[in-house]
Amino acid sequence: MSGVQSIERAFVLLRMLAAGPAGVTELAERAELPKSTVYRLLGALETAQAVEQVEAGGVYSLGEGLSDLVGAAAWSHVLTSAARPYLWELTEQIGETSGVSQLDQGQMLYLEHFETDDEIQVRSWTGARIDPHLVASGLVVLAATTPDELDDYLGRELTASTPRSVIDPNQIRLRLKAIRQDGFCWMYEEFDEQLNSVAAPVVNPKGETVAALHVHGPAYRFPGDSNPDAIAELVRDAADRLAKQLT
Repeated sequence: MSGVQSIERAFVLLRMLAAGPAGVTELAERAELPKSTVYRLLGALETAQAVEQVEAGGVYSLGEGLSDLVGAAAWSHVLTSAARPYLWELTEQIGETSGVSQLDQGQMLYLEHFETDDEIQVRSWTGARIDPHLVASGLVVLAATTPDELDDYLGRELTASTPRSVIDPNQIRLRLKAIRQDGFCWMYEEFDEQLNSVAAPVVNPKGETVAALHVHGPAYRFPGDSNPDAIAELVRDAADRLAKQLT
C-alpha cells in the first residue's frame, strides 16, 4: 500500500469517525477495506493522537489531536442524537428508511439512518459523502445557499450517477426555485438506479439550513400508491420539529 493511498484511506476513516464512534469491523465494512488494513491505519492514527480507543477491543473516536474535527463531530453528535426520534417516527409512518445529513466540505455527509424491518433492504449510506446535486437532501441544502455559493458549485464539472441524473446548471436552478417554494424535494432514480427519495431542510431560527431529513426506498414500491405530497409533508413536518428542538 503506497503512502498516498494510506493517507487517502486514513482520511476516509477519519471522516467516518467524525460522524460518531465506530469499531474496526464497522469501519472496514463501510470503507470496503480489509479489517487488517483498517486496524493498521487506526494504530498509526492513534499514535498521532488523531483517534483514540477507550478500551481494548472497543470502538474508536476522534482524538484530541484533531480539535477542529472534534468540534465538528460534537455538532454532528448533537444533530444525530436530536434527529433519531424523528427518524424512527418517519420510518414507522412511511415504512421506508429515513436519514439525516449535513453539508460538509462541499458534500452531503450522511450521519444516521433508521431502516425498516422489511426483508428487502436498500443500502444504508451512513458515513457516505455524496455530491449535493445527486441527492434530494443535497438539493434542499443547495436551495438555501447564497447566489455566489451556488454559482461556485454549479460552475464545477458536475458528474452524473445514473442516466436520470440532472447535471445541467439551468435545470438545477429551476429545481432549486421549486424547492424554495415547496419546502421539499423528490428524486427518482437520480443517484442510484431503482431508488427514490424525498427530503426536506432543517432550518434554524436564523433562516439557515443546517441539515436535511430524507426518506428513501426502492423505486418499485416508493412512493408506490401513496401520495408523494403527503409523504413529503410528513418529512417536512419532522424537519421543522427537529429544527425547533435544536434551538
